[in-house]
Amino acid sequence: MAHIAHHTPLLPPHPDLRRARNCTQCLGWGTVVTRDGDHELCLTCQPDPGDREDGLDSPR
Repeated sequence: MAHIAHHTPLLPPHPDLRRARNCTQCLGWGTVVTRDGDHELCLTCQPDPGDREDGLDSPR
């Protein structure tokens, strides 16, 4: 059975592929697909931007 992609006004997350390169959870993609079919950043290799002290999401 074919599935139609969901249309959403939200842009997909942009992972840092350097961090994702050797990740076994997302297999190097930097994102994972939820049960609802949404793309989210991988919690294993992609840091939460809110965790940074300076508020920037660039690598240190």
